[in-house]
Amino acid sequence: MGFSDRQLTWHGHWSDEQTEIVLAATLSEAAQRLNSQKPGNGWPALVMVTDAARLPDPVAAAAQMPRGSAVLLRDYQHPDRVALAQSLRQVCRARGLEFWVAGDVGLALLVAADGIHFPEQQVRHSGAWRRPKPNMRMTAAVHSKPALVRAAAACVDAVFLSPVFETASHPGARTLGAVRFAGLVRESRLPVYALGGITTGSARRLYQSGAVGLAAISAFR
Repeated sequence: MGFSDRQLTWHGHWSDEQTEIVLAATLSEAAQRLNSQKPGNGWPALVMVTDAARLPDPVAAAAQMPRGSAVLLRDYQHPDRVALAQSLRQVCRARGLEFWVAGDVGLALLVAADGIHFPEQQVRHSGAWRRPKPNMRMTAAVHSKPALVRAAAACVDAVFLSPVFETASHPGARTLGAVRFAGLVRESRLPVYALGGITTGSARRLYQSGAVGLAAISAFR
């Protein structure tokens, strides 16, 4: 969309809305570069993952997402998750975004979500990966090679591999790093999203990784 890194780091007096647009647009450019290396894959290049602690207003953030992106509702402990899902679904329809729900097939069906996402521990249990309805995408969280193998066996469609880089959600956690991440992507039978510490700067280190796209939280704050 034409935004430069200099614009991303400028410390003038932009409004919050302008800042969100620049962040989303610049990160989207990085995601599109990755995605374009896999022509015809059909997956959104950029995914915004909700997190109440790090992204307090996901509805407003979703409204600034580039068209063709996706929003993944995580926020498992949200006091009114149904209402939040409905609000996000409405914004996604208006903006031309896909809407995915994590960990709750019933809620995904209720709001006519485009996809269902399974935490890694759910993929360990038989039946967790049954497709709720035809054409609904299924993704899973993975953190290791064994988890990638289990996800492929569970017949999910794509995975979120994390943490690639240091992230505020898991301070001090062992990260994969760009080289290890790329190695796991090459071994994966499934499309892989990079998650964890994803910024415009860190995304550059993944350009040759083979990932299908980027997923982030704080980058949209």
